[in-house]
Formats: sequence, structure tokens, C-alpha cells
Amino acid sequence: MGNHFLKNFEGFSKLNYKDRLKRLQELGYLSKKDLEYLYLGSISNNLKERIELTQCFIENALGYFPLPLGLATNFIINKKAYILPMAVEETSIIAAASKTARWVCKEGTIKTQTLNTLSIGQIQIPKVKNYKKLKTDLKKNFRDWKEKINKSVLSYMKKRGGGLKDYELRLLKRPDGESMAILHLHIETCSAMGANIINQTCEYLKKPLEKASGEKAGLCILSNLADKRIVRAEVRLKNQDRKLIKKIEEASLFAEIDPYRACTNNKGVLNGIDALMIATGNDWRAVSAGLHAYSAQKGAYSSLTKWRAKGSELYGEMTGPFMLGTVGGVTDLHPTARLSLKILGYPKATELAGLACALGLVQNLGALKALVTVGVIEGHMRLHIKNLVLKAGAKTNKEQKALEKELIKILKKTKRITLSQANQIFKKLKQKN
Repeated sequence: MGNHFLKNFEGFSKLNYKDRLKRLQELGYLSKKDLEYLYLGSISNNLKERIELTQCFIENALGYFPLPLGLATNFIINKKAYILPMAVEETSIIAAASKTARWVCKEGTIKTQTLNTLSIGQIQIPKVKNYKKLKTDLKKNFRDWKEKINKSVLSYMKKRGGGLKDYELRLLKRPDGESMAILHLHIETCSAMGANIINQTCEYLKKPLEKASGEKAGLCILSNLADKRIVRAEVRLKNQDRKLIKKIEEASLFAEIDPYRACTNNKGVLNGIDALMIATGNDWRAVSAGLHAYSAQKGAYSSLTKWRAKGSELYGEMTGPFMLGTVGGVTDLHPTARLSLKILGYPKATELAGLACALGLVQNLGALKALVTVGVIEGHMRLHIKNLVLKAGAKTNKEQKALEKELIKILKKTKRITLSQANQIFKKLKQKN
């Protein structure tokens, strides 16, 4: 299955736009109607519908800010083949993910595992008067509250196997010497991201909690540090060049112990994850915030990923919270989000979380390999040349190819290239012609 799948996407990036879409149609990922939508390049060809959707999404709407939508190919995760839709503006992200995935899936494996699936809602008691009594009151009443909540606020979730499952009470010291109590509600939201329903559950419980305990509650809000909704991704590569994978391990250690490097490392991980979240209509800011917070839970900001070399085998892993959904919200309303989910085979939220985690890990491997071999400049700038060619004013295919050829020569020689150089070379090429 692996080799056949990879063969389907050989030379995919070199196809022109129409042939690329045609290939996807032939492989069964897109229908004729999907192709027409993508050719249109807009959310709808109906002006009224376009405006209505815009005003449904945000306030003070003016229009749309389109992002390029592409596909990361060559992913085989848990022995299942995927192409991953990504909405992103930065050059080289999709190319690096696809190239690295091909390497991994030819010479190793990608596996994911859902460790737990519960989201967290928080009810704050700013200045707790009697923490011991609060604990007793919660233990006494929670079972009854849980039953009522699951019959009312979370009745739809309960029918699908979700609902309020458990709670946790935390005590925090305040700067003024007093104490703050935080009640965590553990809620299973199934394939929904669940932000609104979690907030509604917290608000519902606020008054019964105050009445039973005599305490005064403050904020009622979900937490994006969903550390009860955890996914793990693992990559294994066998029979690798020992010097290369040892360098990758050293690069990983750098990010694990130095927060300055960890920040850039994690940004690279999120290059892929954020792009997948945007393409599927998910709140990428919530996922990013959760992952960044999770990476600092041990007291210092650190790498989300870890790579280790043992002999000729390279092992990498990433673990983190993924608060996302495949039903509800923008995932249901935005036609491009629906198309992206169709390409993925309409996954459940747990499956999409696994894909996102695996993509982040593979993206990180590609970046580390580039850093320890050719360096980040040559790999990134080689793809960035296409942008420079357009900025320099090359319009025809002939002009673009000629300018690109000259810029590649300079990049190979000097390891750098600028827009000023592109402008000068293009000016000379035009004078010759």
C-alpha cells in the first residue's frame, strides 16, 4: 500500500494547477463540483451568499483575506494513507512536510495514539473562605449536579457518548496571601471543539455551587490547556546514516534545554499544525496556545518534540493537547473547511488531532534535517526565489524561468539572495532581449 500510495504523488508538485486538480479527481479525493469551486478561487460565486457568510463569521466585515490552500502529500499514519490540506502563506512549509513524509514512509513509520479526550471547564472562586468545606460539598453534590447537567445542558453530548465525566479541585496561593480555588469540570465533547458548550456548563453550575458551599464564584470559562485531551505521535526510522541522526539528536537537545531555541523549534512544529487547523476551520489560536502552555508545564519552556538516535535508528515523539473539532462552528459553515475535511475522509476529532500531531512532528524533522545538513537558508531560499522572481516583475514564463536560473546560481555560490539582486539581474535580462 505504501509504495503504491507514494507513487501516486511522484512529480505532483511539478504538475501545473489544472493537472494537479485533475490528478486528485482521478484518485477520488475531489469531485467535478469540488474542482469548479477551487477554480473559482472564492468562497462562493454568489455575491449575496459571500457577504452573508462573511457577516456570519465576524463583526464589521469587509470581505475576505485569502490564504493559499495546498496539500502535504505522502503521509501514511497508522498504516493509513493521507493527503493533508494546509492553508498557509509561507514558502517551503508544504514542500518540506511532503518531502519529509516521503522519507519517513519509505524508511520508517508514523504512529499516533489518543491518550485521553476530556476538555476542561473552569469555575474560579477568587477568595475561598473554607477550602475543606468546599471539598466536602463538592463530593456530596457532584453526582447529582452531573446527572442534571447531562440531562439538560449536555443532553446532546450525552446521547453521543459524551457529557460531564468528572471534576478536580485545585488550590492556588494569591499574591495577597489569601487562597484561590479552581474547580475543573472534565467534559467529553466527542467530535466537537466544544468551547461554547463547556462555557455554558460552567455557567450552569455556578449558582448551585455558590448555594451549596457559601462561596462566591468568579470567572466561568474553558481552558485551552486541555491536558486531559492529549495525543501522542511517534516516528521511527531504521537503517539511517548514524552521523546524520546524531546531529538531529543534538539539535533536539538544544531545543529541549534552551527556551530561546525551543520557541523557534516549536514555531516550526506549528507551521504545519496551524496550517491544517486553518484549512479545516478550527481555532488554530486555541491549539497553539494549548501546545505552548503544555511545553512549559515542567517549569521551563521547552521543545514540544524529542528526537533520539540509537545505533542506526532514529526515534521521535511529540505529545500535547489538541482542542479541536470536526463538527460544529466554522467546520460546518465554511465551504473550504468542509472540502478539507472531505479530502481527509471526514475524520472524527480524535483522528484529526492525531494527524495534526503527526504533521507537527514530521514538519519538525524536516526542519532539523535541513538545519544540520544544507542549513535553513539554502532550502528555504531556493523556494523563496519564486517570490523574488514575481516581485522583480517577471511576468511571462520565459522571463520567470530565466531569472530563476540566474538566482539559483547566485544562491549556490553565496548562500544568499536578495530582491535587489533579483531586480538588477532582471533589468540586465530585459536589456539583452
